[in-house]
Amino acid sequence: RLLLLSLGALCIAAAANLLRPMMMGAVVARAGDKDALGLLRAGVLLAVVALAVEALRLSQSFAVQVAGARAMADVRTHIVRFFQRVELAYFDRTPIGRLVAYPTSDVEAVGDVFSSGVLDALADIVQLVGVVVMMVLLDYRLACAALAAVPVVALVVEVVRRRARTAFREIREHGANLSTFMNEQIGGIAVVQAFARERSMERAFDAINCAFRDASKRAVLYESLLDGGIELLCTLCLASILAWAGSAPTGRGVTFPVVVTFTEYIWLFFAPLGLLADRYMMLQAGLAGAERIVDLLGEAPVEKPAPALANASPRGPEDEVVAFDGVSFGYDAASPVLHDVEFVVKRGERIALVGATGAGKSTVASLALRLYELERGTIRVLGDDVRSYDREALRRCFAVVPQEVFLFGGTVLSNVAIGESLADRQRAEVAILRVGGGELLARPGGLDAVVDERGSNFSAGERQLLAFARALYRDAPVLLLDEATASMDSTTEARLEGALAAVMHGRTAIVIAHRLSTARAADRILVFHKGRIVEQGTDADLVAKGGVYARLRRAHFADAGDEPGTSSIPDVA
Repeated sequence: RLLLLSLGALCIAAAANLLRPMMMGAVVARAGDKDALGLLRAGVLLAVVALAVEALRLSQSFAVQVAGARAMADVRTHIVRFFQRVELAYFDRTPIGRLVAYPTSDVEAVGDVFSSGVLDALADIVQLVGVVVMMVLLDYRLACAALAAVPVVALVVEVVRRRARTAFREIREHGANLSTFMNEQIGGIAVVQAFARERSMERAFDAINCAFRDASKRAVLYESLLDGGIELLCTLCLASILAWAGSAPTGRGVTFPVVVTFTEYIWLFFAPLGLLADRYMMLQAGLAGAERIVDLLGEAPVEKPAPALANASPRGPEDEVVAFDGVSFGYDAASPVLHDVEFVVKRGERIALVGATGAGKSTVASLALRLYELERGTIRVLGDDVRSYDREALRRCFAVVPQEVFLFGGTVLSNVAIGESLADRQRAEVAILRVGGGELLARPGGLDAVVDERGSNFSAGERQLLAFARALYRDAPVLLLDEATASMDSTTEARLEGALAAVMHGRTAIVIAHRLSTARAADRILVFHKGRIVEQGTDADLVAKGGVYARLRRAHFADAGDEPGTSSIPDVA
């Protein structure tokens, strides 16, 4: 509605503006006739028309910018919602800086189409057509002389258009590259400084920055050519009118008021053309940003909704919580990660997944959460095929404690009760106390204590306690520990034993274990080797077999210097 009102106001203003040259001609005629009263009336009328035109333009400008701000807010929201539905594999292969550029700089470029008055172009076109009609009606011979340069203008615009779009597209691409590079360098600044790579990084940045600068220079060049060319053509048209009027015989009826009126119409004709040139260049920048957004929405693969599986596996037994049946998967089709994996986790059972790095342990967790689409086989959670679940409902079946805890800027409460629109303060406080996080509540502000970006104002142990409290607050039927204490030293790990015990108590747990000391207290250990389960059983059974697990165990404790008799997960059964 705002856009329609804006365009209506513009068209009315453009039509009213066409009266001004005629009124100027009348003023000149009155002055020549020495008609003081008529001159006063014409001046007052001219002022009224000018004020009305400016009032219409002011209301139009306000309306269109409000509409633009709302539209861009909607586009940003749409992009962010779209990101929530994009498959995780897309984020694995796309730089963060490039993704951040879509809802920021690209949307800003599209928003500039509104704020820079590009939509005024419709009124400008109405004004251009009106000027041509008025000039022809006034004197078609002078009109032909004045408009002889229009084909040249059209040619200049077409030549510049092709090159400008390419330049602005390059600006958007190089801008995204700059954003990606800076995000990576700032994130890894400690490594850059530790390895004295500052000069190397400066050179790499300079290459990207120079490419961005050169694309910007080309865009400025085309904009300057368009502005200067139109200004030159306007001057030539004025000169041709004066030349025609000066050489015209008396019988042609070319009077001084007519020349003044034509001069005003020429300015009205070329002023929009000059603005059209600026707006056209801004439109090219906006279209370049819009192209990138449209490409994102069209190319990024979104998570598929839960289908009605005609060949869904039959529902599993009541005591089955998680089941993998003949599962094979690879992030890259040419390099499979899992091969025919089969296992069942019963209700209340604690399962540990162990194996060398890259054996496929974390992939099992990702597939259970349906972060990646299954290629072959079946996965059931609480008896139902994961592909039949709504994703949100499926993921609410799990409480996940990752190795690298990610805290969001906010408060302790918002990070513990993540995923809840209305946080329960009492429940969050109980969860923190149960994992032994009394020190977190002792901070100034307690549950409302500020958490900086990525939790940088908390120690590694405190961040892990928050992750355990988050899992306890979630109170999901399945607990998934993805190497939750792998990055901890022995002292911190021992300190977190109570938290771990509290989180696991009474729950079905799948523990992805890097440290074998973490796995020994599990009810059953699954040993992964090159994407296959090669052994399974208790710690004592697997040691007695003398197979892969026994070798891993000997190597682990020899390297770590731990005592095999200690356990990082207390038996809480």
